[in-house]
Amino acid sequence: MTVQQEAGAAGEALEVWIDQDLCTGDGICVQYAPEVFELDIDGLAYVKSAGDELLQAPGATTPVPLPLLTDVVDSAKECPGECIHVRRVSDRVEVFGPDAE
Repeated sequence: MTVQQEAGAAGEALEVWIDQDLCTGDGICVQYAPEVFELDIDGLAYVKSAGDELLQAPGATTPVPLPLLTDVVDSAKECPGECIHVRRVSDRVEVFGPDAE
């Protein structure tokens, strides 16, 4: 089963956000998906906008581009801080991350 099938996200928009209170700054997310994540000068990871702007507001979200979905999900699964949350935009239900069912 592909990540897209597992998420039930065929054509459904997903977004990702990072809880900086839990971020350990290991940078695994940046290794998996540098187009979506970036470490800031404070040593914590943040999501980036589609225009490559670092989004530092607490709870800031960014869309998950379908070609990068597997990389974003892998980063959430491998994150030692368990701080990466991937959810459906339509109902804000977490599909990958520490609060996913």
